[in-house]
Amino acid sequence: MKNLVVRCAKREELEAVNKIRKQVNEVHVKGCPDIFREDGWEFIEPFVYTRFEEENSEVIAAAIEGEIVGFAVIQYIEKPESPYNKERKYCHIEEFGVDENHRRKGIAAAMIDFVKEAAKKRGFKRIELDMWEFNDGALSFYERAGFKTFRRFMECDVETKETW
Repeated sequence: MKNLVVRCAKREELEAVNKIRKQVNEVHVKGCPDIFREDGWEFIEPFVYTRFEEENSEVIAAAIEGEIVGFAVIQYIEKPESPYNKERKYCHIEEFGVDENHRRKGIAAAMIDFVKEAAKKRGFKRIELDMWEFNDGALSFYERAGFKTFRRFMECDVETKETW
């Protein structure tokens, strides 16, 4: 996309990032109202500033002519070996979103490319993310971007009748 710049966000841009984060939060509240709080925004709004300050995290911004149109919050995670798992080192996309007025323009793809390059520069070979099952659009995008399901969380209501 012409005039699109993807880079690490500046502190003064986090308010604009939060406007898009709020849109993403509203999608989650609508998609899973039994899980996400409508009033939760006031509690999660400051979170991006925390990640911005952390050494092993970055806030990525996508901008068109100075307007922030997308963001990603990423963490670089290194887990030691445990009795269950080998040592793991991966980049985790914790949050990701594109402004609702700028979707389907290649912004998300450009941000994924940026995250891949940032991870490579730090010596990471794997990127992970998680998403909510109701978000078909996100799932479709992530699959086109090369992400595959490698772990699944499931639930059932205690009133569900078994069919075995």
